[in-house]
Amino acid sequence: MGVLSAIGRQATTAAGWLTQPLLPDDLLGTLNPLWSASEPHARVVGLRRETADTTTLLLRPGRARTRHRPGQFVGVGIRIDGVWQWRTYSATSRPGDDVLAVTVTAIPGGTVSGVLAHRTPVGTLVRLGPPAGEFVLPSPVPEKLLFVTAGSGITPVMGMLRELAATRPETLDGAVLVHCDRTPSDVVFGAELRAVAAATGMRLVERHTALEGRLTPDTLADCVPDWAARQTWACGPAGLLDVLTEHWDRHGDPAALHVERFVAPAFAGDSSGGRVAFTTSGIDADAGPGTPLMVAGEAAGAVLPNGCRMGICHTCVGRLRSGAVRDLNTGELHDTPGDAVRTCVSGAAGDVEIEL
Repeated sequence: MGVLSAIGRQATTAAGWLTQPLLPDDLLGTLNPLWSASEPHARVVGLRRETADTTTLLLRPGRARTRHRPGQFVGVGIRIDGVWQWRTYSATSRPGDDVLAVTVTAIPGGTVSGVLAHRTPVGTLVRLGPPAGEFVLPSPVPEKLLFVTAGSGITPVMGMLRELAATRPETLDGAVLVHCDRTPSDVVFGAELRAVAAATGMRLVERHTALEGRLTPDTLADCVPDWAARQTWACGPAGLLDVLTEHWDRHGDPAALHVERFVAPAFAGDSSGGRVAFTTSGIDADAGPGTPLMVAGEAAGAVLPNGCRMGICHTCVGRLRSGAVRDLNTGELHDTPGDAVRTCVSGAAGDVEIEL
């Protein structure tokens, strides 16, 4: 990697002298996508089958890599039938690891997750969005930790546990992880979780729902009597998180419960729709009422910048040239030329031009 980085730096300098009208980064991205700073890429260099439905992809990013914090997610783009498709996945590796690990569970009927989990060989080139998300541990780490996870909800917590076990194992002594999955063989990272518990003093409570049923606030209290005295990080299906949130609101400290949801919140606003001109790409798209500009543009063949696709990371921002857009989360109208528009959560309010 050191030699490649040196070559990349030299090539950047040379490209600045020799290329017109292409920018240096345009040329480098053409020669080798891993050298591009404006469109980060990574190469799949390894695969780990975690369960029948779950695979960890080991990615070697190019020179534009941004380090994540344990618990954050990244956007992963893969070309399917000639079109770049994007999804977000938790980073399960440590920030200082040479490779970036993302763990993907194939969702029934899920086009992208199925390809990534089962049909992405070593050597595949993917695109990366920047790390995002606030589901992270504070510094200093709280003394009494509780993690509550279910299914693939273990993935952001796994990144935290790996970092703590490697750098501050004493913080896990007395911590509790309650993890739910159907059977022992369905537990993603099962062997590693048991090893971490044995090595650090963390208490691991596995609840196998096929035999024991779903976790409830009462069964959680049985497992962890002092739950209300702990700072808690929870991730899993929406039903579980809704129950936990309600329980903490009624019987605990809501500020002590930190929740990560894999599903973007439902749009609260609407938009009338209209014709969208992406002026840099030269592509026009028809956006229906309530349709995010990003979705309309990608359906028309535009390759647009994106990351979390939830309105969090601001990777997808383009400048409004003319017309108006409505924020689909808040209903707020933006009609001032030059406004920064998040295309993943903005809809067209009539015909609009966006500098992307």
